[in-house]
Amino acid sequence: MARYMEALTVERGGFRIKVPETWWEFDVRPESRDDSIRRMVNERLREHPQLAPHRDTYVSFLRKAAADAWKSGALYCGCMAESFGGETPITGSVTVSLVGGRTSKGDPLPTDPAAIAAQLAVKEAKKPGDSWRKVTTVEIPGVGPAARTYGIEDIPVPGDELDRTIRAVLMQTFIPVPGQEGKVALVAGSSQVLDLADSFFDIFDAITTTFRFVD
Repeated sequence: MARYMEALTVERGGFRIKVPETWWEFDVRPESRDDSIRRMVNERLREHPQLAPHRDTYVSFLRKAAADAWKSGALYCGCMAESFGGETPITGSVTVSLVGGRTSKGDPLPTDPAAIAAQLAVKEAKKPGDSWRKVTTVEIPGVGPAARTYGIEDIPVPGDELDRTIRAVLMQTFIPVPGQEGKVALVAGSSQVLDLADSFFDIFDAITTTFRFVD
């Protein structure tokens, strides 16, 4: 997947991040996202007609990614939906959200990376094929330390009344927002292509490393 790593800089209110230039970005608002996705897919297929057999897969994946991003309050959602010659397209996404909260006493939640990491649960796989999660801290160049989780996790389906989950490669990095108590920028990368977990961890880490706060 290295040929897809030439970078495109995306800037939003308060931050910028670099993503592979072939990734998709679109309006995630419910009233406009379907039309935005349709136009983007049509444009991509005109440029790369060999992808046409996967049209329905792309549309379905992008609609779900957009809906999940909207429900999570994401400020940015970028998606990868590419074919590398196999029968099944390779898909993944990265979102950036601003999250925060308060304790039961009304105090801002701690944003110190070590404190966040201490509150995040490690999960060990008891047998092959089980979900798992590791917790660590990383250094974001030009930003500083941040807490991170990564693993193969069972993620709740947003808004699902039956509490169903989907299994996915997931990396979440919690970056403290300067000057804002209790708030972090959450950079989350996910993919349901479990066989490529290590490759996606490398991609998500490379993208997250480019995160910067801007005035």
